[in-house]
Amino acid sequence: MTKLSVAIVGAGMGGLATAGALHRAGVGVNVYEQAARFARLGAGIQIGCNAMKVLRGLGLEPLMRASAFYPRSWNNREYDTGEVRFDMIFGEAAEQRYGAPYLLGHRGDLHSALASVVPSEKIHLDHRVVGIDERPDRSVTLRFANGRSIEADAVVAADGVHSFVKEQLFGKDEPNFSGRIAYRTVFPAALLNGYEIGDCTKWWGPDRHIVIYYVNPDRSEVYFVTSQPEPGFTVESWSATGDVGELRKGFEDFHPEVRHVLAACPSVHKWALIDRNPQTHWSKGNITLLGDACHPMTPYMAQGAAMAIEDAAMLSRCLQGADRYGVAAAFRRFEATRKPRTSRVQLNSRTNTWLKERTDPDWVYGYDAWNEPLAALEAL
Repeated sequence: MTKLSVAIVGAGMGGLATAGALHRAGVGVNVYEQAARFARLGAGIQIGCNAMKVLRGLGLEPLMRASAFYPRSWNNREYDTGEVRFDMIFGEAAEQRYGAPYLLGHRGDLHSALASVVPSEKIHLDHRVVGIDERPDRSVTLRFANGRSIEADAVVAADGVHSFVKEQLFGKDEPNFSGRIAYRTVFPAALLNGYEIGDCTKWWGPDRHIVIYYVNPDRSEVYFVTSQPEPGFTVESWSATGDVGELRKGFEDFHPEVRHVLAACPSVHKWALIDRNPQTHWSKGNITLLGDACHPMTPYMAQGAAMAIEDAAMLSRCLQGADRYGVAAAFRRFEATRKPRTSRVQLNSRTNTWLKERTDPDWVYGYDAWNEPLAALEAL
């Protein structure tokens, strides 16, 4: 039997994780990314125990342990007094309970790790999709802005919240702007001048919060991300520059630890926080959406990338052994298996109450995408 060929649109976390998982499963895969090069953007990422189980299956656990920070806990504190609301203990206790570590890393380092499990010749940069068509024989054609076109048995669109493929399949949907914005940056911890900060702390204010943590084992880089009201700002780009002075002013009544971190940071990026309702359908024929393209979510549970990484493992299981004529059923099974979970995380994240008070996180961190049962075929 000829090896199934899958084209993945987008080389973000979800796209590369899917490529790695499909390559591991013996599926022929190529990734098409519109960017001309990869860059180590200044952002941190929380890599939950559920995501780490997928990364372990891709052979990346040693690399991630070596490059990421192993926190004692995710500590939730009052913005001004520092009183502890809920201290979610991680470290060895969480590793024993959930079967994998909870790590804090740099997005660029996780992205590089995922790229390392995909053969370099299978990643095609400077390929922006401008057309997609499914043919009567079930093959799918992709056309690119650079004039190239390719044919594959199946297409996985991991092209993010502004997914071109989603718009082609299901029409344009407008994002729900939350009226809130986020600032974020990574900067050298040396700029703190020896000031001690917590491993990972979320400071809860009346109408805003800030999360601060280290992103590498030697504590040499600090990351923070905020959420605060600013109804007039609607720029979704993660690369838009923010005003550090305005940021500091917005947190001037917060705890001294927060003010010290903000005083030390040299520059920030700023973007609007948006929300979308769960997507009604993820696939049409031999084309499916994955990750933020079908279930974008607010960052309040730190599970957006984790959901895309879980998707990758589950999709590889659904496609294993399928030929071109079995792809559509495999994609329906993938959606039926994943949608209840991603919708639950989307809607829980929207409320921004995760870990604000004592919380049972077992349903999030205990999940294992390699071993969760697949939806029954007869139910599709």
